[in-house]
Amino acid sequence: MRPCRIVLAALAAMLLSGCLARAAVDVVSLPVKVASRGVDLATESQAEADEKRGREIRKREERLGALERGYARAMERCGDGDDAACDKAQAIRAEMKALSAGVPLEPDAD
Repeated sequence: MRPCRIVLAALAAMLLSGCLARAAVDVVSLPVKVASRGVDLATESQAEADEKRGREIRKREERLGALERGYARAMERCGDGDDAACDKAQAIRAEMKALSAGVPLEPDAD
């Protein structure tokens, strides 16, 4: 009975040493994995930056289109003699000018 216990103890020691070694490797490599994940979350790839820039440009273009429609309506009313519409058209035009600086120009297709 005693030799059986010795063999089992030796076998258990070998099996557990592998588990302990694996656990030690996991514990040691955990800070590196956490740090690299944090860096990955903190930085954005070029593709992500391009997508973000594209969304911003589309938003500005949509807003610019809405402003142009409002400006046309205000100018029409201004032409009919509505002074408040003239003031509104000037305010819209100022916003359009500020917004158009952030929208890239399309190259002319000659």
